[in-house]
Amino acid sequence: MPHDAAELTQCLAREAEAVCRRYLSNGRRVGNYWQVGDVRNTAGRSMFVRLRGDESGKRVAGKWTDAATGEHGDLLDVIRESCGLADFRQVAAEARRFLNLPRPEPDSKRQPRASTPTGSHESARRLFAMSRPIKGTIAEKYLHARAITVLPGSGSLRFHPRCYYRPVSSEPAETYPAMIAAVTDLDGRITGVHRTYLDPEGFDRSAGGKAPIDTPRRAMGRLLGNAVRFGVADDVMAAGEGIETMLSLRCVLPEMPMAAALSAAHLRAILLPPKLRRLYIVCDDDLAGRSAMESLGARAHTNGIEAIPLSPRCGDFNEDLRSFGVDALRAAVRVQLAPMDVARFMKS
Repeated sequence: MPHDAAELTQCLAREAEAVCRRYLSNGRRVGNYWQVGDVRNTAGRSMFVRLRGDESGKRVAGKWTDAATGEHGDLLDVIRESCGLADFRQVAAEARRFLNLPRPEPDSKRQPRASTPTGSHESARRLFAMSRPIKGTIAEKYLHARAITVLPGSGSLRFHPRCYYRPVSSEPAETYPAMIAAVTDLDGRITGVHRTYLDPEGFDRSAGGKAPIDTPRRAMGRLLGNAVRFGVADDVMAAGEGIETMLSLRCVLPEMPMAAALSAAHLRAILLPPKLRRLYIVCDDDLAGRSAMESLGARAHTNGIEAIPLSPRCGDFNEDLRSFGVDALRAAVRVQLAPMDVARFMKS
């Protein structure tokens, strides 16, 4: 009978595909990998679990990486997160049940395994430092193609002409130009980066200017609670999901500090500045966006912060900007703002 986390991990690794089929049922096998949205069994393609590999080293079966968030771990993490378990004893019991092993003796003492890191913020900082301002680059052209032509306070955005992209860890890396966005904490320290890989050959309308790859948007580093920030927030700010969404809003509110949390899940968890008194929550028009808005709004209210939703006419504010133009977007946003903020943040 396995006596500790390491032994359990090894036993699960020998049955890696069966573990994935049981606990990551929304995914599918792709070559030597199981592909799924994330470790919580969300449908998608950003997380890869190695199904066969070495007994030790970097190519161990059962190891997984989420290319969208930088998270990684082993099959015990998969069981913990997909089942929503918090206590290691529960995780071990579920793993033994799956492996059809007997329960440990009542007096056995188990030490919880160390939590896995969520990505390298040092690598993120190096990548951002190696990049250059976006003015005159493909990244600026990409934003202009999305009708984002005014970029106030965009120092958090940079451009890298040859950013590495690897579909899965066993395949050789490719390079593409990329828009690099710094993810920072409330003190302005870089904790991660977001990469938007761009098409070096032009801007095919069907691809929206992004590179012709499966996952043209990827993030790395410590993302939870942090965000891509435009301006320094004090008493009023706006927060939403996507970079392009928030940049579109800044086209009509250039003085308002804003933050892009990069996903609905991260928007729920975004950290709020201590002096914040009013928060505009930018709601994407889908179930995840509305749920994130309600969750963040409730948390803001608990902390004495006024929460005001900003809703687009279409799916998001960038779609509004491209469909109706900047004047129509300004008019639509104006009626959703508190009156004092119209005079403070909206020009003309």
